[in-house]
Amino acid sequence: MGSPNCKDHPVRVLQEAIEGGITLYQFREKGIGALTGDQKLELARQLQQLCRENHIPFIINDDISLAISLNADGVHIGQDDEPVEEVRKKLGEDKIIGVSVHSYDEAVTALKGGADYFGIGPVFPTKTKEDAKPSNGTKLIEELRHKEFSIPIVGIGGITADNAGSVITAGADGVSVITAISHAPSVTEAAKSLRKSVLEIRS
Repeated sequence: MGSPNCKDHPVRVLQEAIEGGITLYQFREKGIGALTGDQKLELARQLQQLCRENHIPFIINDDISLAISLNADGVHIGQDDEPVEEVRKKLGEDKIIGVSVHSYDEAVTALKGGADYFGIGPVFPTKTKEDAKPSNGTKLIEELRHKEFSIPIVGIGGITADNAGSVITAGADGVSVITAISHAPSVTEAAKSLRKSVLEIRS
């Protein structure tokens, strides 16, 4: 998440989400009112510091140069960004690279390029990403697992505590959410509920 997704200050929202048990944070400063330039950099630094203090991986959505300047733990890229191989050369072998994939062919390309995990979605309809593709359920997750892809898979899009279990059952290792946590009446309780719904299936 980023500042456009928060009803409170992003640092407070992230702190409460960490208290609720999130296991990774992706800085995604996009949308109406998104910060740019020095303001974006300063917010990223604050959120990264909070992640470091709590031993939570801090990755950045799309912005490779920002990830390099902050020495972030990694990036998440889409199909319209640079090829995985080029991003890997810039970041180094020790960084996390997640790639959004929407088909078997895109998954093969990302895997060959050196992706560390796939983001697959939107699983359910989402309003957070204005240019999101139509939701496709868990079909691609199931297909990739059936074809014995062992790479970690994260379900993205419209996921809540009520439907997260079905994403894990389909073969995902985790779920990625924004507003299900950041817009919840209690950020901490929302994160706890999501974590519980995932772990119940995985245990």
